[in-house]
Amino acid sequence: MKFARPVLAATALLAATACGGNAEAGPATAAGSAVELRLPEPGNSGVLAVAKKDGSLDRALAAVHAKVAWSAAPAGFAEAADALNSGRLDAAQGSISTGLLPLAGKPGFELFGAAQPDPIGEGILVKNNSGIKSVKDLAGRKVAVDAGGTGEYLLLQALAKYKVPAEQVQRVRLSPDQARSQFSIGEVDAWAATGESVVTELAHASAYLVASGFGAGSDNYRVWAVRSELARQHPEVVRALYDYLHEADGKAQRDPAAYLNVFTSSGPEAVSGRAKEVRVDVGRAVAPLGPIQEADAVRLERVAQLFAAQHVTPSVVDVRSHLLDVNSLAGSAR
Repeated sequence: MKFARPVLAATALLAATACGGNAEAGPATAAGSAVELRLPEPGNSGVLAVAKKDGSLDRALAAVHAKVAWSAAPAGFAEAADALNSGRLDAAQGSISTGLLPLAGKPGFELFGAAQPDPIGEGILVKNNSGIKSVKDLAGRKVAVDAGGTGEYLLLQALAKYKVPAEQVQRVRLSPDQARSQFSIGEVDAWAATGESVVTELAHASAYLVASGFGAGSDNYRVWAVRSELARQHPEVVRALYDYLHEADGKAQRDPAAYLNVFTSSGPEAVSGRAKEVRVDVGRAVAPLGPIQEADAVRLERVAQLFAAQHVTPSVVDVRSHLLDVNSLAGSAR
């Protein structure tokens, strides 16, 4: 596997070191003590929720003298990047589209794993009665997006694929809550979204995806980031985390329902009915986490190139300089 700049092995110093508060918030490393791996609180669904409930990740980490310390969950990857840079988190996941702006600075984290783009759980939502039947019908319309994030990327990518000039579509940059409100009352004609926003709208059956991630030709990989200082000091811990996530993602893909409603099946955090069915369908379609191969790196770069071409970022973000070859880390068996 070749990258423009060599990825960093377990015995090498990482190119980027953690910024600001890392020194004061480093993991426990005293002789005989376990390394604390700070991860975001997982909520009620997903592989980390199961890991917290059954202790399986702690058991996996015990082999490398580490343990999980659960921390407050960030609202999005921009906040997660701040937490990684300051040492409040050691690892977190997001998407490459949401990661580009944090990577454009001097991040104190590396990307150590990636999963191929979600084919059906993200895309451009339109109302059933909108009259919008294709991406080309978005010309002259207003589309809600999250600034510099997944929604903005999905819209730009779909427009590029179907040869609709981006300037012909008005991007309305809104928070998810604002976008939901504006979409529901018709102030915007479409909403480029991902995750629970898509699940909720599809479950209500009042909207559909005029272009899914697959339909848009998305390169929006899900990525896992690790704090650079932790990876330098404890590569075996990063490898153990990766191995756990890789295996758990495979199990979740085969049986998505087992990773829903992990702590409670009632209340606002629980999913049921049609929303649960949609979540299961999305879960079966997503790819498990894997190492970042050369073909993946090329696709990550495409996202950076599109953002630069459309002036979302001032220049092309050098993604390759922040890729960590997980197969080079201690304990590699693949």
